[in-house]
Amino acid sequence: MGRPDGIRVRDEVPMYYLIPLIMTERHDSMNMVTVDIPLEPLRRYMNEKRREGRHVSHMAMIMTAYAHLAGEFPSLNRFVVNKRIYQHKDFKISLVVLRPDGNANSNTMAKLEFTPQDTVFDVQKKLDDYIEKNSSTAAEDANSLDKVMKVLLKLGGLVNFAGWVLRFGDRHGLLPQKLLDVSPFHASALFTNLASIRTNHIYHHVYDFGTTSVAIAMGNMRDTVRRGRDGTVEVVRCIPLGVVMDERIASGHYFALAFARLKEMLAHPESLEQPAAVKTISEN
Repeated sequence: MGRPDGIRVRDEVPMYYLIPLIMTERHDSMNMVTVDIPLEPLRRYMNEKRREGRHVSHMAMIMTAYAHLAGEFPSLNRFVVNKRIYQHKDFKISLVVLRPDGNANSNTMAKLEFTPQDTVFDVQKKLDDYIEKNSSTAAEDANSLDKVMKVLLKLGGLVNFAGWVLRFGDRHGLLPQKLLDVSPFHASALFTNLASIRTNHIYHHVYDFGTTSVAIAMGNMRDTVRRGRDGTVEVVRCIPLGVVMDERIASGHYFALAFARLKEMLAHPESLEQPAAVKTISEN
């Protein structure tokens, strides 16, 4: 039986089909790395756009770069469920939105759909529109995920049974599309901006439930020491990204190439004003 949210991958080398049989859970296959993004090119670009009357945030640039990256490196948009490898049919990013009501626990989680053709201005608009719609406490009644959680909590003693049904349905591709549409656990990547609450970056786990294979946490800016090829040492102000990956979807070399490309894009953020190149995925 197929999945409504994924295309079965059937054209990989044998090793990729064997690994999920050994590492059956996502938490068992997590690799972690910190990717430091130099701040100066981003700040220079933001100031330039500000003079033009445009607002572009750090988060919008990083999310745009990652959406473009998934177009160039399509294996980043894979997931493993029930020991099978799938390609996402779309590209959605889950994110946390804090509500400005003074309550640290008052937040919601949802996801936005992007494409590699989205420019940084498209991504900024999607973020602004979503945050404006969901940042007030009153918006809780309008948030689809919040509605689903309220319904589940009303089940009382049946909550555990409902959880089992959800896990079983997810494992076998039986969850309805409407539930997948609101579930933040079924996405291409998870993003969290911890710098917005003045917190250092973390390595956010990837969930066993759902289809999210990559989690990225952006933290407080920090100074990193780098040695140039000529032996000189410099201090570079960076935005650290704590990245957690499911190693079953791609090799370490593939991830290394992908994140090197991410840094290259963000070193030249003006490139994000153009749609990205996309590698075609065959539907097997």
